[in-house]
Amino acid sequence: MSDALSPHEQGVLALERRGWASAGAKERAVREELGLAPVRYYQLLNALLDDPRALAHDPVTVNRLRRVRDARRAER
Repeated sequence: MSDALSPHEQGVLALERRGWASAGAKERAVREELGLAPVRYYQLLNALLDDPRALAHDPVTVNRLRRVRDARRAER
């Protein structure tokens, strides 16, 4: 495994880093900028949250998203 994220993986984190006025705007950006269906985007994003390379690349975003994911799991 390489030490660096691919440009595509970096794009997923960069898109997640941005603020969104609505879920629809984010889904549109996922399709237009990354060429992914929203379901596939979230699958990739979730995998990145467990990837140490993603944490090294963008620790603020990854840690924030891990906290959100953990809080949602705790609610179940």
